[in-house]
Amino acid sequence: MTYFLLLLGFALLIKGADWLVDGAVSVASRFGVSDLIIGLTIVSMGTSMPELIVSLIASANGSSELAIGNVLGSNIANVLLILGVTAIVCDLPVHRNTILSEVPFSLAAALLVGFLANAGIGDETPGKLLTISRSDGIIMLFFFFLFMAYVLVVAKEGKKQKEADEAPPAPIWKSILLISVGILCLFLGGKWVVDGAVHLAKLFGMSETLIGLTVVALGTSLPELVTSIMAALKRNTDIAVGNAVGSNIFNLLWILGISAVIRPMPFDVASNVDIVVVIASSCMILLALIIGRRMTIKRMEGIVFVAGYLAYLYFVVKRG
Repeated sequence: MTYFLLLLGFALLIKGADWLVDGAVSVASRFGVSDLIIGLTIVSMGTSMPELIVSLIASANGSSELAIGNVLGSNIANVLLILGVTAIVCDLPVHRNTILSEVPFSLAAALLVGFLANAGIGDETPGKLLTISRSDGIIMLFFFFLFMAYVLVVAKEGKKQKEADEAPPAPIWKSILLISVGILCLFLGGKWVVDGAVHLAKLFGMSETLIGLTVVALGTSLPELVTSIMAALKRNTDIAVGNAVGSNIFNLLWILGISAVIRPMPFDVASNVDIVVVIASSCMILLALIIGRRMTIKRMEGIVFVAGYLAYLYFVVKRG
């Protein structure tokens, strides 16, 4: 039954995120919001909901290793796996604002989390284990709201013009229904995934960090993967790139911030390696664009990204 609920939980997370995104995008389109802003905010927030629910439940249950591993593993998957696979499917032109602002902000968020986790600011247990404290969580949330303020400014500057042949948004009642059902599915799916993941860790003698970085991170990243691939196939690449980069910022600042405010989270020093990989993956986006000089992530770069992710998975399993 535990395995069944784990699989059912992943299915609910994916479908719940899908319904939430459909409803939210429909509402946003009524206000003429651009595709890039939709990708950076509504879509990335919606597809990050599985990570949010899983991390909040895990943190509240005292499974901080699972919560932190889930966020870091999902961020690595967002860039190396999701952008990699999406670039293999279709070349990904990257918006100038994404290169100059969003990717550097994502990189700065990873550096901030790494610093706060190791600095012991506001640590309730000084001299003992490292902890992401409530003070750290508040600092993360402060920078998250700065990012949201930036997004609002960009949204006002680049208001989307409605195309003549563009399909009208769904009725508002249908959008609200999709959002409500999506949130319910996310809550139930998140609870079952956490319970199943903790059970698996105990059954096979694996650490919660390893389970979080692999099984849970891959499962909760499926909405981003499906969303980005579908967006790329529809040549809507702004949503694909904005979704992955925006999700990373949400995961690091919003999800870890909220989780730490609810309950301080002990931080394993070994997780610093995973933070370094998160930082390196953000740098790889900029490096791919600099080398290509085309402001586009091409198929070859996508293959390198996916190969890097497989190498990371091998390292994590060997370590864990």
